[in-house]
Amino acid sequence: MPLNSQTRIVLNQIKELGLPPLNELNPVQAREQAAMGDQFSPKPEPVASVKNCIIPSSEIDIPIRIYTPAGNPPFPIVVFFHGGGWVVGNLEAADSICRTLANQVGCIVVSVDYRLAPEHKFPAAVEDAYTATEWVAKNAASFQGDPERIAVGGDSAGGNLAAVVALISRDRNFPSLVYQLLFYPATQYGFDTDSHRQNGKDYLLTIELLVWFWHHYLSSAADGQNPHTSPLLADNLTHLPPGLIITAEYDPLRDEAEAYGMRLQQAGVSVKMTRYDGTIHGFVGMANVLDQGQEALAEAAAALKHRFAIA
Repeated sequence: MPLNSQTRIVLNQIKELGLPPLNELNPVQAREQAAMGDQFSPKPEPVASVKNCIIPSSEIDIPIRIYTPAGNPPFPIVVFFHGGGWVVGNLEAADSICRTLANQVGCIVVSVDYRLAPEHKFPAAVEDAYTATEWVAKNAASFQGDPERIAVGGDSAGGNLAAVVALISRDRNFPSLVYQLLFYPATQYGFDTDSHRQNGKDYLLTIELLVWFWHHYLSSAADGQNPHTSPLLADNLTHLPPGLIITAEYDPLRDEAEAYGMRLQQAGVSVKMTRYDGTIHGFVGMANVLDQGQEALAEAAAALKHRFAIA
C-alpha cells in the first residue's frame, strides 16, 4: 500500500529540517544529530521507579537503566537494547519504549547502554549485551525481578543484539530466556534483498546509511559472516525462545527480518511476524506522531504479558 499520511508528514517534516544524512557526518556529529529525533518520541510516561545503575564487567562498566512498574514483585523482566546501527543511540533513545513496555506489561525493563562503534567495534556490543543479560539473570532478586521470566528485546541494531543474545544464551545454557521481541531487526550483513532495492533510498534508512553503519561496526567484511553479527546465517536456530518480529513495509531491513522469522519457524520456534504496512523503519520510536507506533507497542506488550503469564 502507499505510504500512510502520518508517515508522509513525518518524512516531510524531517526533510524540511534540512539536516545532512548521518552517513555524511562523523560518528560524534551523527550522535548529536540523532538525538534531535526525540520530538517524534512520546512524552515520557511516569513509571513507579526509574533507576540508573552500573554493571561492573571485566571489560568496562556497563550503564543500565532499570524501569520498575507499580505492582507486586517479583516482576518479569525485559532486557532491552536500543537501536542506532551500533553507532548512535543511548539510554535516552529507548526511554519512551521502555517506559511504555514497563507500564503496559507490568514488567521490569532493563535498558542497556552498550559500547558503540567505531570506538568499540564488534564484538564489543555483543559482549556488553550478553554480559548485561547474564547479570540480570544472576541478580534479578536484588531489584525485585523474577529470574525465571526474562525476555530480551530491541529495535533495529538492538533487535539484532537481542537475537544474538538469544543464540548465545542457548549455546551457553544460561540464562534461560522465555521470549525475544524484535522490532525491525538487522539480521544479515548485506544489501541485496528486494526490500533493500525497493526501500533503500527515500525512507530515512538508506542503503548508504546502512553501509556506513556496518562499516563502523565491523572490522572486516568477514565479520559480517559471523552468526553473532548476522543471526540469519546461524546453522542451528532450534531451541530458541519464542518471539515476535515486527517489520515495516517501507523498511530496507524488512526482508531479512522476515526471513529470520521464517527460519525460526522452520526450526520449530514459535514466532509471530507482523508487518505494518504503509510505514517506515523506526516507526515504533515515533509513537508520538505515528498511530502505528502505538499499535505496535500495544501488540508487543500484549505478547509479552501473555508469555510471562504462562512461563
